[in-house]
Amino acid sequence: MTQVQKRRLGRGLAALIGDDTTEEAVVQDIRSLRHVPVELLHPNPHNPRKHFAEEDLNALARSLKEKGLLQPLVVRPRGDGSFEIVAGERRWRASQRAGLHELPVLVRELDDKETLEIALIENIQRSDLNALEEARAYRQLIEQYGHTQQQLADAVGKSRSHIANTMRLLNLPDATQKQIEEGSLTAGHARALIATDAPEELAEKIIQLNLTVRQTEDMARNAGPSAKRKTDAGKDADTRAIEKQLSEIIGLAVTIKHKDKVGGQVLIGYKTLDQLDEIIRKLGGQIG
Repeated sequence: MTQVQKRRLGRGLAALIGDDTTEEAVVQDIRSLRHVPVELLHPNPHNPRKHFAEEDLNALARSLKEKGLLQPLVVRPRGDGSFEIVAGERRWRASQRAGLHELPVLVRELDDKETLEIALIENIQRSDLNALEEARAYRQLIEQYGHTQQQLADAVGKSRSHIANTMRLLNLPDATQKQIEEGSLTAGHARALIATDAPEELAEKIIQLNLTVRQTEDMARNAGPSAKRKTDAGKDADTRAIEKQLSEIIGLAVTIKHKDKVGGQVLIGYKTLDQLDEIIRKLGGQIG
């Protein structure tokens, strides 16, 4: 992990996942390091990462069989003498394939919120999550633990617009989300489909024609929604640019309607009550 990433995590969280290299943290890690039988380690049911590629697991297993597991897993006690994996489930799965019987672990006392935060951040920094796993983890931290999008952005080292745009993928149809999870569509392809009228149909065309993200974006602009195309036809480049900038800031579709000399309207589209609450929060208001 780079120095920039360590600063982003903060000393506390870096220490929790074994990435703090200060003398004090290293001493603490040595004291909490244990070797635990693999059968006493259990995956975290709320781990954001749900998909583990067979090829990657097999490749890691071959490496572990030759060199062993060099980086400890981070775990927390379950109360029955066993442990729940906080960070390192992929290494645990591969270790079983490699025939390892005991694994080094760092034992941490963590609550559910801290466990989810660490699992999310570790996976994102290692690029282990697909876009939907990432989006669902963001949603859980916001809905269950009260994080704001900006707090998440600061924690994982992403922009706030990245958080918002990633969460918008959850508005796509289930069939399209499955294609993202399976790797048939990238997050870049999927983001281009969010504002269209027929994302499922367009997703099939992307896969069949093996379109690039740029080609997908061009196709999505031409595909709809039709009402927006008609509205955009009479807009100047500056207005369209402002709409795009506002959409990126808010994370939702924004439309500007000029009414000659009598002013105009700024319309913000939303699909869920959570999105409406987020708009109100950004505008500094309260419901009720």
